[in-house]
Order: sequence, then C-alpha cells, then structure tokens
Amino acid sequence: MKIYADLHNHTTASDGDFAPDELVFKAKELGINTIGITDHDTLNGLGNAIAAGINYGIEVIAGVEVSIRFKRSFFTGTLHLLCYFHVNLLGDMEFRNTLTAILSKGRGDLLVQARVDEINGIFGPLGETPVLVEDLLFEDIAKYSSNATRRHFALALEEIHNISNKRQINKIIGNSSPAYIPSGVRLEDIKIILNDYPVVSVLAHPAAGSFEGKGHYKEVLPPFETVEIFLPEFLDAGLKGLEVYYPGHSEEYIELLLALADKHNLIVTGGSDCHDKKNRPFGNNGINKNDFAKFKVLLNAS
Repeated sequence: MKIYADLHNHTTASDGDFAPDELVFKAKELGINTIGITDHDTLNGLGNAIAAGINYGIEVIAGVEVSIRFKRSFFTGTLHLLCYFHVNLLGDMEFRNTLTAILSKGRGDLLVQARVDEINGIFGPLGETPVLVEDLLFEDIAKYSSNATRRHFALALEEIHNISNKRQINKIIGNSSPAYIPSGVRLEDIKIILNDYPVVSVLAHPAAGSFEGKGHYKEVLPPFETVEIFLPEFLDAGLKGLEVYYPGHSEEYIELLLALADKHNLIVTGGSDCHDKKNRPFGNNGINKNDFAKFKVLLNAS
C-alpha cells in the first residue's frame, strides 16, 4: 500500500527519539505527504512540528495520544485514544488549558495523589485491609523525586512506614494490588473535550495486544477480545474511528477491524507509532490517499 499519511508518531516531547522537526523532515525524505504528531498526553511538540511542516511542505496533523485508564475485574490497565484536531485549535487557549488540565490528571503529581488515596483506602489504618500504621502521604513520595515511580513508593513504604517485607510491599503497590491505579485519565474525563470541541477520536492499535510472538508493538496491551468489550463505552464517548493499519496488527485482525469500522460507521486510520530508528521506525505504516480524504472530511467538519 502506498502510504499517503502516517498518522501516529511520537517525538522527544514524550518518549520518541526524534525532535518534532526531524520527524517531519523524515516524512519529506520518504515521500509521505502527511504526518500525524501524537505524543503521549502532551501538546508540547506540535508547535515545532507545524512550523517544520510549513518549511518542508508537509501537512502536519495535530494530535495527542491520550492514556485512558480502566480498573475492572477483568482488566486493570491503560488503553489509548488518538485525538486529532485542526491546527487552528492550538491558538484557542481555553481548549489548550482545558485539555492540558485533563491530561495532567493521568501523570505526575495528580496521579501520585490518586494512588496514595487508593492505598490509604485499602491498606491505611482505617482501610479495608489495614497494613499501614499511619496513612501514606503525598509528601512521603514527593520527597524522593518530582517524577515519582513505583520505586519511590517502595522506598517510602520501607524507609518511612517500616515495611521491609518485599512481598508485602508488592501486595500494596504491585499491578495485581487492589489499590493499583494505572496511569492515564478516566474516559469520562476526556469526554469533556470530545463533546465540547471539534476533536476526531480514534481508538489506537486495538488489536496490537493480540500480536503473536515477540514484538515492540505489543507492549503490555490487552488482547483484542478485551479491548472489544470497551468499544461500546468509547462509542458512547464519541469515538469517530479505529486505527486499523498498524505494524502490530496481523492481516486477520486488519480484516476484522475493517468490518468493525464499517459496522459502526467509523473512519479508518493507520500509522507507524514511531518512537525510534530501529525498533519502531517512521514510515512503517499508514493510510492511502482515499482513506486520508475521508479522515480529512471528518477533521474539517468537526
């Protein structure tokens, strides 16, 4: 397939190896007409990318890959929602501030506070299963780092709350802990943006978790059967499309996703999910000119 538009890519603004202008130049080098810049939970790389697009004659589609967290009996983790919008919206400070405030809930201090509250609710002295003598405090974690990770929670439990048993620490902060909260925002949080602003939302790599064998595109995503259970909720939130063409999607799932998109009247997108030169390179996947035209109609009409 001739790639006309590669709509899923990451820059140094989140976890990619390429600066935004470098990635746009790569599109020019490869003869790809349009590139989507969709950093994880940030808009910071878009200004540079759009300026580079004007300079190199490449159309840049503004976007962000939003981490959506779920905590259910059958799945606790994060799914990703690609949100695209017209570049003019970047000049709307109300839009930028609202979206940035929502995204901040899924990472950094607000996520740390949410995790602290959940741990106290279950393992605090007044919790469902008391383990801690005193409540865990946000400051207990923040004293170790301004960018807290699981390691800093473990240090706080051991050094401040005198819990030295590694198994017990893992019981409190591990992925299987009843107190575990994955990164990302709740779907209902992002619905504010989807309902109030002209945003085209696309479910990212829905079948990558079913990729057979080893691969950098599978990551820690759940199998497609799990993702499909959440589809009605995404549709209710205003979902407009499915990312069908993706390096971690087998032909079997591409056909399945095409049928699903047709059933629910969703547009079809695709992209490389570029992060680096070797493991997840740019220009590895995307959509043709016809599918991009359908996408662009929806983007301009939103």
